[in-house]
Amino acid sequence: MNAKRPMIAVLTGAGISTDSGIPDYRGPNGLWQRDPEAQRLVTVGPYLADPDVRRRAWTMRAEAGALAAEPNAGHRALVDLERSGLPVRVLTQNVDGLHQRAGQTARKVLELHGTAREVQCVRCKAVGPMAEALERVAAGEPDPDCRACGGVLRPRTVMFGEELDPQVLQQADAVSKACELFIAVGTSLQVFPAAALPFNAVRTGARLIVVNGEPTPFDEAADEVIREPISAALPALVGRLVARYL
Repeated sequence: MNAKRPMIAVLTGAGISTDSGIPDYRGPNGLWQRDPEAQRLVTVGPYLADPDVRRRAWTMRAEAGALAAEPNAGHRALVDLERSGLPVRVLTQNVDGLHQRAGQTARKVLELHGTAREVQCVRCKAVGPMAEALERVAAGEPDPDCRACGGVLRPRTVMFGEELDPQVLQQADAVSKACELFIAVGTSLQVFPAAALPFNAVRTGARLIVVNGEPTPFDEAADEVIREPISAALPALVGRLVARYL
């Protein structure tokens, strides 16, 4: 072993999944830039109150095809980092489940904004697969309801207007304060409370590496800033870390 093995926390945002065909939200070509009205479709108040908003939201999900997306080299690099034996925790703002699909150990992934791979009934809280709900949409149900009680179905994601799960946030906060190396990948670091995580890490003495195509508010505090495409930059960074610490 070349050096003390650091505890590594990796915060991932939409940028890590763009090479899998999933658009980001706030970038120059992001979803909110191209269609500002789309944000209303994932805002909890309108979604629950307006059947037309729900119908449009289901159409958007069906057309996006996110469930068919495959992990890319960035996701696989983080799996390689875990399998190297270095202690790693992934804190993700994404809801696409691609870290787990790539092979990341599920218990080592904290999904800060929930998962789009499942739906939940607002009334009875029954949980089911998103794929099944989308099959019903394809079969002609524009706003599929809960088969158990007839209640409104929603994705198991944190919508605009909702708070993050306090238990998940508490776990992420603990990881950020305990790590010795914090890597922020493909995230604007502008959305709180997730953006507080690198601040926690730096404040408690961790090194910070930012891998992002656009400037972030934390670039000046970072020990290293990498601007190259994530699918190329992350495997190279993982290779350097493994060579240094193993």
